[in-house]
Amino acid sequence: MILVTGAAGHIGNVLVRELVRRGYSVRALILPGEDNSPLADSKPEIVEANILDYAALKSAMTGVEVVFHLASLVALVPEQFGLMQKVNIEGTANVIKACFETGVKRLIYTSSIHAYGRPDKSLVIDESLPFDTNIKGGGYDQTKAKASQLVSDAAKAGLNAVLLAPTGVIGPYDFKRSEMGEMTNYWMKSTPTFTLDGAYDFVDVRDVVDAHINAIEKGNSGEAYILSGHRVTVREFRHKIQDACHVHGRELYIPTKIARIFAPLAEWVYRITKTRPSFTRYSIDTLMSNSVISRKKAVNKLGFHSRPIEETVRDSVAWWRANASIIKPSLRAVPGVNPVS
Repeated sequence: MILVTGAAGHIGNVLVRELVRRGYSVRALILPGEDNSPLADSKPEIVEANILDYAALKSAMTGVEVVFHLASLVALVPEQFGLMQKVNIEGTANVIKACFETGVKRLIYTSSIHAYGRPDKSLVIDESLPFDTNIKGGGYDQTKAKASQLVSDAAKAGLNAVLLAPTGVIGPYDFKRSEMGEMTNYWMKSTPTFTLDGAYDFVDVRDVVDAHINAIEKGNSGEAYILSGHRVTVREFRHKIQDACHVHGRELYIPTKIARIFAPLAEWVYRITKTRPSFTRYSIDTLMSNSVISRKKAVNKLGFHSRPIEETVRDSVAWWRANASIIKPSLRAVPGVNPVS
C-alpha cells in the first residue's frame, strides 16, 4: 500500500493517477471536507485527515509501505505565515514520527528548489548546496528548507527517506489553479496582457511524477535530487502559450520597479476576494533570482527525463481549454482554517 499526502494537489493528483494506472494500491490523504474531484478519475482509497492531527495521520499510515509526503502550504500574505510554519514543518515532523512508529519502508518527501534559498547568480544550483534554513525573509523557502533538514536528519537516524526538489511545476491537471495556471489562463487571451521581467526554471508535473515513482526503488536514503526542466523568461513563456493557442494579443510589459509597487495592491485584493493574485512580491523575487539549475544527479540516479517545454505548454493549453470553465480561480485555504495540500 502507498500513501500520498496532499493527494488532491497538482503533483498529488497526477501522482495518484499514475500510481493507480501502474497497478499500485493507493491511499490518498486529503483534508476533512476537501474537494476530492481531482481524484475522481483514478478512484484511489480516500482517507480524510489533517497532517497536524497526529492520531488521524498515524491511523492513515498504518499498513503502508511507501509514503509520498506532498502536503504543504504556500502563504501568499504574512497573515498565513504562522499556519504555513505549522503545516510545512510540524506536519512533516508528524509524518516522520508516524513513519518510524508504523514501520514505513520508504518515505519520499517532496521538497522544493526553494529549500536551497537564493544562491548567488554566479553559481549553478545543484545538490552540493545545503538547505538554507536561515534564508533571509523566512517564509515558504525557509519552511521547506527546515522540513527538508528534518527528513535528512531522520534518514541519518535510520529512516529510509529520499528527498525530491522540483523547480516550478507546470502542466495539465492543475485543478487548484496554481499561480502559473492562472498566468497560463491569462496569457491564452487574444486581448492585451501584461508581462514582467525575469525568468525561471519550469518542469512538467508528469515528469516530476515519473521521478517520484522511480524513487520507490531508486535513489539513496538521505539524499536529495533536484528535478529541473527548462529555464525560460516570462516573456518567452507568454509567447509559447500564445503560439500554442494560435492567438497573438498585444504584450504590455511592466518593468520590475513598477511591478513591485503594485504587488502589495494585488495581495490586498487577495485578502478581500480570496482570488489568487497574478503576481506577488514573492513571485517577483523568485523570477529575479538565480534559476540556473542542474538536474544531472536525478538524470543519472533516478532516470529523470524532462520533456520539451513546448509539449508541456501545448498540453496545458489543451487541458485548460477543456476545464477552465469548471474550475474556480480561488484558493481553498485562508488564515485559521485547514491547510492546503
